[in-house]
Amino acid sequence: MRIMFVAGGTGGHINPAVAVANEIRRLDPTSEIIFVGTEGRMETQIVPKAGFEIKTIKMNGLSRKLTISGIIENVKTIILTLKASHTSKKIIKEFNPDVVVGFGGYVTGPVLNTAVKMGIKTAIHEQNAFPGVANKALAKKVDRVMLTSPQAEKYMSCKNSPVVTGLPVRREIITADRDFARASLELKNNEMLVLSMGGSLGADAINNAVVEMLEILHNEDNIRFLHATGKFGKWVPDKLKEKGIPFGNNTNIEIREYIDNMNICLPACDLVISRAGASSISEIQALSKPSILIPSPNVAENHQFHNAMTLAEKDGAVLIEEKNLNGKALAEKVLELKNDKSKLRDISVNAGKNAKTDALSEICRIITNL
Repeated sequence: MRIMFVAGGTGGHINPAVAVANEIRRLDPTSEIIFVGTEGRMETQIVPKAGFEIKTIKMNGLSRKLTISGIIENVKTIILTLKASHTSKKIIKEFNPDVVVGFGGYVTGPVLNTAVKMGIKTAIHEQNAFPGVANKALAKKVDRVMLTSPQAEKYMSCKNSPVVTGLPVRREIITADRDFARASLELKNNEMLVLSMGGSLGADAINNAVVEMLEILHNEDNIRFLHATGKFGKWVPDKLKEKGIPFGNNTNIEIREYIDNMNICLPACDLVISRAGASSISEIQALSKPSILIPSPNVAENHQFHNAMTLAEKDGAVLIEEKNLNGKALAEKVLELKNDKSKLRDISVNAGKNAKTDALSEICRIITNL
């Protein structure tokens, strides 16, 4: 098989595509795989590290600002999109794929549209409960639409009936052993591990709230905190020092910029504090982890709120909107769950009820069939 994956912009688009590509390569080592992404974005680092070739296209998203600068940016984007279609055709002709699969990002639109026009089999995967504008448009043209959440179907008009596959979760997370993970982090049996993060770039709102929470809870017994600040949260350690909050060796607080061993930290933890990106939620569900979800209000179509609601409305997560977020509220919720093991267990069970742990094999089957 010759498969072209198209994904870009965020880890939420790129990582699921890489997971599927890895699984296809595992199932059929003779498969030829290439990625197409956006010039200068994180996929140009993630994809080669995973061992796949990537071609790039220069693309921008449309500005939602009705200002002169916003209009100018949109004119530039339209010009780039026209150029992107030409570049897409060239890349597709050179690779000659059997199927082109889009996982999201600005680059998906021109590449998938071009593939459709060229008569190549196509598929898209929508990660969010509320689909993006590009995937809504593509759904009317591509051969197969795959969904993470069944809620997304009511917002889409598909050429063929969509398939709810779930979101592919990395094999090493699905197969992780909790006891081994906790032993690796030297956690005691009675210790609660709270894992908090705001994404690879970091989220100021979450970083600030976590600092305030740690100020309140750093002396709490039998609780440990592991917080990932993200790229733009490097100020967090200095802020903790300023407040006199001990962290690091021989304390119950560990601060990292990025968690590069999520296959250990996520299985080991007892509570997750996180944004509500589709990948994060799928991993939380796959491992039945109780969570406090803080949707980003700065994403297209407010899709993280819709993602979080799919769990919160079934008591599978606690939802705190960013406008209501502060350290005191976060600390109170963490303490409430720490002291109410029954509630923590119920949230955990409900989170796992809707997990789809066979997403990888289902998506690979669909691609192979195409």
